[in-house]
Amino acid sequence: MTDAKQTDDWNHTAALLAMAANTHRDPKKTRPFKPADFHPGTKRTQRPQEPKPKVDITILKTVFVDRGPFPR
Repeated sequence: MTDAKQTDDWNHTAALLAMAANTHRDPKKTRPFKPADFHPGTKRTQRPQEPKPKVDITILKTVFVDRGPFPR
C-alpha cells in the first residue's frame, strides 16, 4: 500500500518537474523532457546505436590533404 502511494507521489512530482524543465529548455537544442526522465523508479533504456559505416582512410586524405572533392 505504501509503495503505491509513493509511486503515485513520484508520478505527480515527475510530471511537474518535466513541465518546469520543458518551459525553460531551448527547443532547438534539446528534446522535450518526459516525466520518466525525472522519475527515480523507472528504468532507463538506451536506444540501440546504429552501426557506423566503415570507410577507407584514403577518403580523409582526399578531402583534407589533397582538398579534392568527396568521392561518390
